[in-house]
Amino acid sequence: MEPIRETMKRVVNAPAFSERYNEMRKEVLEHPGVQQFLEEHSSEIDKGIVDRGMHKLYEFIGQSHDCNKCPGLGECINHLKGFEPHLVLERGTIGIDYVKCRSKTNHDNKRQASAMIHSMFMPKEVMNATLSGFELDDSRMEAFRAVGAFLDEATGPDNLPEKGLFLYGKFGIGKSYLLSAVANELAEMRIKSVLVFVPEFMREMKQAIGDQTLQEKIDYVKKADVLMLDDIGAEAMSSWTRDEVLGTILHYRMAERLPTFMTSNFSYSELQHHLTYSQRGEKEDLKAARVMERIRALTTPVKMDGRNRRN
Repeated sequence: MEPIRETMKRVVNAPAFSERYNEMRKEVLEHPGVQQFLEEHSSEIDKGIVDRGMHKLYEFIGQSHDCNKCPGLGECINHLKGFEPHLVLERGTIGIDYVKCRSKTNHDNKRQASAMIHSMFMPKEVMNATLSGFELDDSRMEAFRAVGAFLDEATGPDNLPEKGLFLYGKFGIGKSYLLSAVANELAEMRIKSVLVFVPEFMREMKQAIGDQTLQEKIDYVKKADVLMLDDIGAEAMSSWTRDEVLGTILHYRMAERLPTFMTSNFSYSELQHHLTYSQRGEKEDLKAARVMERIRALTTPVKMDGRNRRN
């Protein structure tokens, strides 16, 4: 049997192998990334180092750089998915370091940002809202500008405007969408938001009495860095939910000067009328006025209009 060393020598010296190797070497050395690396280390690298590191150089050129060969993170072709190769020279040897690529960086940033938003009963499609996806027209420009002014002032969790916005208008004009878009913008700044669909939240609070989680849930909502109450006024408000739940949350946030956003189909005056009458038909002007005082202290009213985008 022929010794393995002699077999390898015969294969390497074969014309076909030599031709393929020279073609591969030419391809490697003509690669812009390899040329840049060799130029940067021209005083440290000689032909012998290049020859010994040829397998690493070939590994380098066969992968995606700056995500140029990958349609997305899930289709990454690199040896380590989400990481791209960088050539390094260590003690006279060419090697490869893998660093997080642009797609994985964006993916991780989005995951971290989504962790900054806690949604309670909000539709999933609304939670993906962006300001760039908000259709602008004259009837919605004031709200868009008000949101922009708030975001311009908000530079981090410890530097937030004290007042949020009270976005009101008819059904389907994008109030909830804009609310979620603001939450996503704040998440990019590492500012936590809690978004609450008020009608469902109030039903949950009634159930929480039985499982003894009421105070825990109220505390979580009232202490949010930024609280967003969606569709306030759409619920069947009882005296208890108005005074002990909504009133408690708003009082705490007013005292602590925590920014609060709200959306409603009602204006301030219409909402006050709604809060005045309990489910049992009792008229409670003073209690409704007390809640509205807190809402006015926490928000600036902005009317939205336009076509119903749910149709």
